[in-house]
Amino acid sequence: MARINLLPWRAERQKQRQKQFMSMLALSALAGLALWFMVDRYYDMQIEGQRARNAFLDQQIAEAKSRTQEIELLEQKKSRLLSRKRVIEELQGNRSQMVHLFDSLVRTIPDGVTLTSIKQDADTLTVEGRTQSNARISTYMRNFESSGWMTSPDLAIIEAKGDDKGLPYIFKLTVKLTNPNAATTAAAKPGAGPAAPATGAPTALQPLSPATPATAAPPSGAPAAGAAPAPSAPAAPTTPAPTAPTAGGKKP
Repeated sequence: MARINLLPWRAERQKQRQKQFMSMLALSALAGLALWFMVDRYYDMQIEGQRARNAFLDQQIAEAKSRTQEIELLEQKKSRLLSRKRVIEELQGNRSQMVHLFDSLVRTIPDGVTLTSIKQDADTLTVEGRTQSNARISTYMRNFESSGWMTSPDLAIIEAKGDDKGLPYIFKLTVKLTNPNAATTAAAKPGAGPAAPATGAPTALQPLSPATPATAAPPSGAPAAGAAPAPSAPAAPTTPAPTAPTAGGKKP
């Protein structure tokens, strides 16, 4: 006898399939949520790490800026100290320059020249005054050249002006100030020689003597005026000539 299943098995199978589908859908949703949470967490961690690195870099940049400012301040202090050192060295090296300058001015000025103005600008000295003639100025410029502390005289103006009959000409000339001790100081540095003289020792000044006007040189054959005569050469001592011995080997 054939058996016929009259129960609603199709409906039950459909319900079972729907149930499986819902469970799979729920598992898929849970898996999707878990995956989303993991991805979100991963990116959050990456963002936090990048923010931490950015904060570290900002801190290091701030420290570098502060160090740079400190270095700039130290450089400024260094430049100021070097400039002060340079000024002190210049003052130390030229402390006697003014003394020698006025001494040279007194020594080099010839008769018939008076000074009305002296102006110094760095290493340039401007001298103004009155003179009797152009020859006096020529002598004055030669004296500058031979003084050792002033070189390269340059005559800017000389002209007859004013009512002074004794000093009818006015002049203006410039000279360069030099330090003859600079070459000695450079030569006295370590390695320049076995012994170096003391550069800071004061230089003894010679007594002042009035300058005399230039005179013509005497002829080469004539003796100078006021010069002592040259001593004559002493006569060579004479010795007696030896005599020949006589017979018998005796001297007479």
